[in-house]
Amino acid sequence: MDATEDVTLNFGDEDEIDRRRLLKHPIAVFFHVMFRSAAVVAYLFCGWFSSSFITNFVLIVILLSMDFWTVKNITGRLLVGLRWWNYVDDDGVSHWVYESRKGIHQKKITAAESRIFWLSLVACQVIWIVFFFGTLFTLNFKWFMVVLVGTIMNGANMYGYVRCKYGSKKKLTSVASGFLGRQLWKSMTTPEPEEQSQK
Repeated sequence: MDATEDVTLNFGDEDEIDRRRLLKHPIAVFFHVMFRSAAVVAYLFCGWFSSSFITNFVLIVILLSMDFWTVKNITGRLLVGLRWWNYVDDDGVSHWVYESRKGIHQKKITAAESRIFWLSLVACQVIWIVFFFGTLFTLNFKWFMVVLVGTIMNGANMYGYVRCKYGSKKKLTSVASGFLGRQLWKSMTTPEPEEQSQK
């Protein structure tokens, strides 16, 4: 096996679910959103409940850890049919595995759950990056470590799931360059609003 692999496996076939429901996994959706929201809210308002930095730090890191574990091991598999993980072989070589549910098994994913998953994953990463620059520019180094932990943990899950969705590094590069190429072409071929009004 390569150091990084893209694997298609049939996993998560544990349950047969009512296809007519908007959310097939309401409990997973709840905890997916709840842990990430709780970490952000705790960061913003922890000063209201405790003046102890250590207590606030531990609470936020625990919430971030619960979010990381839940997203990596449960909600990614149930809500979007993706899973990433690592193992070390007998020779001591680390292997990263990126799995995605394909074919008829893809029908187990609903558009609503997929939107909730990706929106919360990206939105929380953006929020933690804003917090990161906020602590950097205000020289609030006490909270810098908390924000760094949030950015890294959310970023690791985001990177893992993007790799699962779009495949290997080469494919990721081609997706990014294709998007940039399309945007550049679109900006070159679309006339400016002034030009359109003159015509």
